[in-house]
Amino acid sequence: MTFPKQVRLVEMSPRDGLQNEAGPMIATDIKTGLINRLADCGLNHIESASFVSPKWVPQMGDASDVMAGIKRKTGVRYSVLTPNLRGFENALAAGVDEVAVFAAASESFSQKNINCSIAESLERFQPVMEAAKKHHIPVRGYVSTVLGCPYEGDIAPEQVANVARELADMGCYEISLGDTIGVGTPLKAKRMLEAVTTQVPIERLAAHFHDTYGQALANLYAVLAEGVGVIDASVAGLGGCPYAKGASGNVATEDVLYLLNGLGISTGVDLDNLVATGEWISSQLNRHNGSKVGQALQR
Repeated sequence: MTFPKQVRLVEMSPRDGLQNEAGPMIATDIKTGLINRLADCGLNHIESASFVSPKWVPQMGDASDVMAGIKRKTGVRYSVLTPNLRGFENALAAGVDEVAVFAAASESFSQKNINCSIAESLERFQPVMEAAKKHHIPVRGYVSTVLGCPYEGDIAPEQVANVARELADMGCYEISLGDTIGVGTPLKAKRMLEAVTTQVPIERLAAHFHDTYGQALANLYAVLAEGVGVIDASVAGLGGCPYAKGASGNVATEDVLYLLNGLGISTGVDLDNLVATGEWISSQLNRHNGSKVGQALQR
C-alpha cells in the first residue's frame, strides 16, 4: 500500500451538489455563502457553478452572479463546468480560475445524458480546449460511469482508460474518475484504476465516488492505497445523478475527511468547521444531512 501523505479535496457541493435540487431556484446568496464557508474550512479547490443552459439545469441559471458574489480567497481555485464554447466564454467573462468538461465511459449513458456518442462528446470539447489554452485556463476532465452504468451494467476498465486517455491527450491536466451511480466495490475500483494508469499517470487522476450502495469510503480506501491523491466530495453528501435510479448522492466531504484524518493524511481542512458548514447548508435547503460524521458530531 502506498497511501499519499497529502490529499487535495475537490469540493463539489456548490455545483454537483446543488444542480439537481428540486423546487424553486436556490437563492444566489445561499450559494455564495456556501462557497465562502467552504473556503474558510480550508478547502482550496471548489467547483462553484456550471455554465450551462438554464433550460437544462435551472439551478445553475445564476452562475455569473454566483461568481461575481463570492469573496475570493487567495490560494483557492474556483472552478466551473463548461460543456461547450458558449459556456466557456461566459465563464471567462465571470473570471473563473479553471473549467471542467465531462464525458462518459458508457455509450448508452452518453446518449441518454447529452444526446451524443462518446466520440461526439469529445469532439465538442475541442473548441473549449483551444479557447482555454489561448486564455491560459486549466481544464479538468470528468469520466462518468466508470464502475457501472444504469443502462449497460458493468463497464470494461479498458473503456474507462480509453476515454481518460482521450481527455488527457486533449489537454485536461487532471482526470476525475466518477462512479456516477455508486455501484462500485473496492476490487472493481482497484481494477479500473489499474487499467486507467496504463494510459494516464496516477498523479493526474482523481476519484469521484457516489455512495448509493454505501461503498464510497471503501472504494476510496482502495484507490488511496494505490496512490490516488485527489478526491472529489460534497459537503453533507449533497447531490446525485438524476439519470440513475436510487442514486443517493456524492460521498460526504465530512466522512472522507474523517477517514483521511484517521489515516494520518494531510488535507489542510478543518473538520469541525466543515461539519458546521454541512449543518448550515442542510438547514438552508431544509433537507436531511447526508453525512454520517456530520450527524454524529452534531449530537
